[in-house]
This record gives sequence, structure tokens and C-alpha cells, in this order.
Amino acid sequence: MNMMKTNACIDLKDLQLQTQIGTYGPGAVIPKQHLLDLTLWIDPKLVFISEDLMENVFDYDPLVIEIERLAGDGHYETQERLMTRIVQACAKYPEIESLEISLRKSPVSQGTGSLGVRLLVDQTTLDELRTTKLSA
Repeated sequence: MNMMKTNACIDLKDLQLQTQIGTYGPGAVIPKQHLLDLTLWIDPKLVFISEDLMENVFDYDPLVIEIERLAGDGHYETQERLMTRIVQACAKYPEIESLEISLRKSPVSQGTGSLGVRLLVDQTTLDELRTTKLSA
């Protein structure tokens, strides 16, 4: 018996955010870019469609616009705070069942390297965010 389950996700990779994160002293390496990766696990019925209609799929454009707005919303001390706000924005979409988010900055040292933070958020956590109505 085949126990394979159909899964579907939307992958957003290498979105360069226009944001200000961190406080840097003299001589510190200041990151030139902050890149977001976001994987949204959704109901396969929103991907495996019989008719080519926008109403049959998850419209991610409003979420991308909201992410860009949050990124430019002011100065952040930490990557983690911006990530938290993005997760809270994702929780507003009931189509999103779970997600993985990664935010990385580069360069880290001597013009090389990237350093990032990754968070996996399951359906239970998203549901908790939805019921507590945390604002982004």
C-alpha cells in the first residue's frame, strides 16, 4: 500500500530586502544585502488544479508586498524581529499550513560569507498565532 501523501509548497528564494538591521561600530563589517528565503506549505489543491484560473491558486503577490513593506518599516536591531513579523504576516493567510523562513546577510567577514537564521513554523504554531491575533 502506497502511503505517499501529496504536498505542495510555494518557494520564494533570494529576495533581496531593502532593510536596515543591526548596529555596527567603527571597523565592523556592514552587510551589503539581506536575502530572504520563504517556503510556504499549502493545500495541494491550490497547486494541482484542473482549470487555469487565479481563483484556484494561492495569490502570493499581496504577501510579497507586505514583506517588502515590513522590511522597509524602520530600523531593526535583529534579523529575528523582522523574521517574526514576516511569520505573523504569513499567519494571516489561512491557506498557509506551515512554513520555513530563512534570512541571511552578507558579507560576514573580509567581503565573504553569509550568516543566516532559519525558522520552521508548524501548523499548530500558525494556528496559535491566528487565534491570539498577533499583529505584524
